[in-house]
Amino acid sequence: MNTLLLSIHVTACILLVMIVLLQTGKGAGMGASLGGASSQALFGGSGPATLLSKVTTGIAIIFMLTSLTLAYRSGHSSQTSVMTTDSPAPIEQPAGTDSN
Repeated sequence: MNTLLLSIHVTACILLVMIVLLQTGKGAGMGASLGGASSQALFGGSGPATLLSKVTTGIAIIFMLTSLTLAYRSGHSSQTSVMTTDSPAPIEQPAGTDSN
């Protein structure tokens, strides 16, 4: 189960980075008025803003849910540790004297 959650989490992380990098900044209006309006021709005037913002919101929700789930599962795991043993600690033997 952790492997599936981790793979979904990594995939969501990579998609989130790619989608955020595809979005235009808030200051893109000045560039479009100076002749850069052809970059918006693929999706229309306001098409990429609404489509990419909805996809970004969905991927961000998936990313946050997997982050919280993985953090919860790692904190409440029932794995044994090498530090918890049932045997007592070894008793240190006193150093013997050398017979030279």
